[in-house]
Amino acid sequence: MPEASPFIGFRTLLYKEVLRFWKVAIQTVAAPVLNALLFLLIFSHVLDRHVTVYGGVAYTAFLVPGLVMMSLLQNAFANSSSSLIQSKITGNIIFVLLPPLSYRAFFAAYVLAAVLRGLLVAVGVWLMSACFVLTPIAHPLWALAFAVLGGALLATFGVIAGIWADKFDQLATFQNFLVMPLTMLSGVFYSIHSLPPLWQQISHFNPFFYMIDGFRYSFFGQSDASPWLSLGVVSLCFALLAALTLRMLATGYKLRG
Repeated sequence: MPEASPFIGFRTLLYKEVLRFWKVAIQTVAAPVLNALLFLLIFSHVLDRHVTVYGGVAYTAFLVPGLVMMSLLQNAFANSSSSLIQSKITGNIIFVLLPPLSYRAFFAAYVLAAVLRGLLVAVGVWLMSACFVLTPIAHPLWALAFAVLGGALLATFGVIAGIWADKFDQLATFQNFLVMPLTMLSGVFYSIHSLPPLWQQISHFNPFFYMIDGFRYSFFGQSDASPWLSLGVVSLCFALLAALTLRMLATGYKLRG
């Protein structure tokens, strides 16, 4: 039936995107988990007895939510951005654009696949971190909300980067000068209350801070900012980026001749 065509196209594209990263899961899922565990091993060993964070929370436990969220965000961005740039460079993007697939379905398929990869990596990091310290989730719904919204936000940003970039060098600009610095300066390895007042204020302009801080709240019930404020900021950022991305897709920016 014609009414089913858009859903079939969306489901097929989503399957293609999931299969794309799952067929090389050693590289796309296992390797990021190992990288996060190396961070945990090194930082916890060196700083566990020297850094004070929340009352009653060991530094090693404090690190886990930050590393879980950092891995989720980076992999969600990498999945959508790398898929689009590869399709553009090889020229097979035409096979995605030719079918009767709406730009909303196109957007949803790429974002959902990227969020799924990010969640798989995040769960892997959290489970493997039990080898170092047990970190139960005190508020599962908060964890799910920030994980899904944060992953969707970075996946959307990845779609923007993949559409805009014409080669891998340009895509690396997003990763090296935006995603990586903003992630590292978001409080993954420290509480912002340990910073000088000026840098505390600057941190509040970093949307990655609210994703990390809100997700950490779901573990310990403690955070540097209100979880509701963090949820609001993340939701607003996602809505703005989603609107921009949908506009780019609707006009065929850098995708259609």
